[in-house]
Amino acid sequence: MTSGQSMLSKELATPAITKTIGLVSDTHVPSRATVIPQKVFAYFENADYIIHAGDIVELSVIDELEQIAPVLAVHGNMDSLETKNSLPILNSLKILDKKIGVIHNPNILYGMDQMRELTKTNNFDVLVYGHTHNANIKWEDKILYINPGSPTSPSSLLNKLSVALLKITKDAITPEILYL
Repeated sequence: MTSGQSMLSKELATPAITKTIGLVSDTHVPSRATVIPQKVFAYFENADYIIHAGDIVELSVIDELEQIAPVLAVHGNMDSLETKNSLPILNSLKILDKKIGVIHNPNILYGMDQMRELTKTNNFDVLVYGHTHNANIKWEDKILYINPGSPTSPSSLLNKLSVALLKITKDAITPEILYL
């Protein structure tokens, strides 16, 4: 390089693509709550996708959430017959090479073994589940197990109403529980 010249990299920095997924479960509308709390819509306003992990009860809940972003959902044990017939028990979505599975009740009463088997069998990087109404984030062997809790019906007086967000980039998955 001669004097007065500068060396520039021919590679320009490419901004990292981030996808945001809203996670919700156990809304129980209209059986335990009349509506989805407005704060849920505020938390999900910039979501690229929404995942509902069951106990929706009525399909109108999915219609409301789809006003924000496309919804991937499964049915739960408390859902109406119409909802159970319309939604699968297990579903998945691939975002930026990360495979996200969703199920309502992965039989967590029998321990993590069934959840591990489910993620291994389906090559999930993330397993979203519901049923307990108790928000939880657990990392195990680079697999994320996440329960967003319930925005309408906590499991006990000690638990808060909640939903969750996942931020996904090519290199990372970042979960966050959001309390209402």
